[in-house]
Amino acid sequence: MMKIVVGISGASGAVLGREVLRQLGAAGVETHLVVTTGGERTVHHELGPDGLAELRGMASVAHDIGNLGASIASGSFGADAMAVAPCSMRTLAALAHGFGDNLLTRAGDVMLKERRRLVLLPREAPLTEAHLNAMLMLTRMGAIVAPPVPPFYARPETIDDMVREMAARVLSWLAVDPGAALTRWRGI
Repeated sequence: MMKIVVGISGASGAVLGREVLRQLGAAGVETHLVVTTGGERTVHHELGPDGLAELRGMASVAHDIGNLGASIASGSFGADAMAVAPCSMRTLAALAHGFGDNLLTRAGDVMLKERRRLVLLPREAPLTEAHLNAMLMLTRMGAIVAPPVPPFYARPETIDDMVREMAARVLSWLAVDPGAALTRWRGI
């Protein structure tokens, strides 16, 4: 069974993390959730007061952000991949510069040092040169930096359609079959 870490940081877009967790669970993947302090505030605001409990209930294991001794903090644990959805600019910068100062950034650092898949969905606009430089650094280290831009050729009718489509793309980048959730381009 695949083991995938799902990080949720303080950027807007908690629905993306929730949908990634839902689709990974449906695919039979063991998920390890870690949410930053800023992520907890955003989850509360965007998903409501029970949002964090909902996310923790969806994950196979939920880890405390301050527990740097957790399983996912070590390469020997053998997590196959990690997604940070959404990824704040603070988390992006910490990953780019190797600041493993909380469990999410430490787990991301493990993915980079072990040359495993790390998928980041940065949420900010417009982007500064600092943001772009951090994205470039992470891309050069092997991370997949994918701002959540919906594929409009899929003709989404609702926000839920766009979120489902973006989450399916994340699964694909994590090397998990997204099944019918992903609209594939068929040509014109």
